[in-house]
Amino acid sequence: MFVRSSVTALAILLASSGLANAQSPTRIEQFRAWGAYSYKSNGGTVCYVLSVPTAKEPASVNHGDIFFVVSQRPGQNISYEPQAMMGYPMKGDSKVNVTIDNKNFVLFVKDSSAWVENAAEEPALVAAMRGGSTMTVKATSARGTATSYTYSLSGISAALQKIQNCN
Repeated sequence: MFVRSSVTALAILLASSGLANAQSPTRIEQFRAWGAYSYKSNGGTVCYVLSVPTAKEPASVNHGDIFFVVSQRPGQNISYEPQAMMGYPMKGDSKVNVTIDNKNFVLFVKDSSAWVENAAEEPALVAAMRGGSTMTVKATSARGTATSYTYSLSGISAALQKIQNCN
């Protein structure tokens, strides 16, 4: 299940990044709930960690493939950029809310992905992920369905450590 979902995520990640010249991603290592991956693109290397939710709500709807990704692109000066990837288009004017322990982060929506609204808060979200045990991601689909996803943060620190020196 995780490998199939990861392969789908890799294809989605490449397509959403507009990286037509990117090579197929390679899994570096699996760290409990988080996998570390890399691929070559336009002469540089992109590394990222990825996980799938342990729970999806409401159970009665088709969520598609859902992922949370943290990417590292040294050639583009991007370090630990969190992104929520949904298997459906989200409501255009909505926000995605990420909660870890008592810390809340707001992500802006574009199509089926969401990024931290205030880029200056990206390090705080990543730090909260490293220190937390579970993460909840809440979104609203284009149809207006409120969704919620729970992720295990087990292995996130080791996975991020593995991609720290991405090159």
